[in-house]
Amino acid sequence: MSKIQKEKLLSNDVIQEFLEKDYKFPLHENDKFIETASSLSYYLKSFSNIKRFLDYISLILKHTFNNQLSFIIPLNENGEIWKQNIKFAGATKNLKMDDEIKSYFNNFDFSKNFKLKDDISFEKVLNNQFKEYVIKSYKVLSRGKCRGFVYTFKKDTFNDSLKYERNLNFIISCLAIGLENYSLIKAKKKHENVDREISIGAEIQSQLLPDYCPTINGVDLAAHCRPALQLGGDYYDFMSLKTNISEKRREKARWALVIGDVMGKGLPAGLFMTMLRGMLRAEVLTGLPPDRILHDLNQLAIYDLDQSHRFITLFYSDYDPRTKKLRYANAAHNPPLLWKSSEQKIIKLDSEGFVLGLQNDAEYQCGQIQLNKNDAILYYTDGVTDTSNALGERFDEERLIQSFSKLCQQSLKSKDILNKIYKILDEFTGKNRQLEDDASIVVFQLD
Repeated sequence: MSKIQKEKLLSNDVIQEFLEKDYKFPLHENDKFIETASSLSYYLKSFSNIKRFLDYISLILKHTFNNQLSFIIPLNENGEIWKQNIKFAGATKNLKMDDEIKSYFNNFDFSKNFKLKDDISFEKVLNNQFKEYVIKSYKVLSRGKCRGFVYTFKKDTFNDSLKYERNLNFIISCLAIGLENYSLIKAKKKHENVDREISIGAEIQSQLLPDYCPTINGVDLAAHCRPALQLGGDYYDFMSLKTNISEKRREKARWALVIGDVMGKGLPAGLFMTMLRGMLRAEVLTGLPPDRILHDLNQLAIYDLDQSHRFITLFYSDYDPRTKKLRYANAAHNPPLLWKSSEQKIIKLDSEGFVLGLQNDAEYQCGQIQLNKNDAILYYTDGVTDTSNALGERFDEERLIQSFSKLCQQSLKSKDILNKIYKILDEFTGKNRQLEDDASIVVFQLD
């Protein structure tokens, strides 16, 4: 059966026809209800329109209880009266009174006067307002949560027979399930939309990180970011300080190499990372030394991150292929590890500086070092050293230094060093263990 056919089958006209059709043979009252209940069960599995479902429940109440006047008052996901979906079922013999009751419900300001948190209190309000009727209330409960209320009005004493209560409880239970299902469907759609937006955001963010490492004269580069979630807060970039020159000349010009980490992970961190990239790329073109770059970035970050309670760690460096000198400044980021090939040892590249976005008068120092043939620098984020195994042990900086030192002694290319470090991390953490934080690595090696 196609979707269109199902919708047609479950339309109000078809439902009304089913409820009011002429039976060709006499049916026992219980048999009649069983047929009605069967239709309700089928509809409960198939409905997608909450208004139509509530209309159907109203018709069921009307049909089952011989036009007895009933009201369905559903609650929305926040537990508030879903006023636009209040439904009336059946009628009393006094049409004027019916209109008065309906008008009372339609015009009652639940938000200001009565939040309907206690159905017993509201039942008393109705009994005082319409004294000639016997009024009963029923909570619509599903998984312990109130989904709404059903109120019934009758001139005479209520039939409290077991059959009456059983039939009414069945309908109210179906109503509760229907309202809960609709709430779950809405929540699912909302999550699907969020997942779709995050996926799009992750795709955009992945495009903001360099697709490939640039060609810098005399340098072998490799880089990779492994996010803990779809969106990450890690950032690395390579930027030429000269834009209006040919590709060949750019290879020999000064280059900026940067790595950073926004506090946290996921969507908020990803958004801040994107903002950081825009600010930094504009700042780099000024050609200022690293300490001035970080100073200016800090001022911009304080303005943009105000009240966000977030901060950014960043290591900024620039390299001149002609002199092989590297200048750098650090905003409290993990200091990169420099392998000095001639001395066969590791040196930390660090300088004093505060995180970006917290302290208005933060100062930064500029360091400088002369690089030589076969020297290598490992830039990384704290997701690498903070990675833990099943025993709760951190990979830590010391293990990273030892691993990097051994790999550099093997005269490997940058890409091989990077891949082997990630492999070592995987072996340390164990199979199929989720990263606790984004882990980014950049390997900078002189030929």
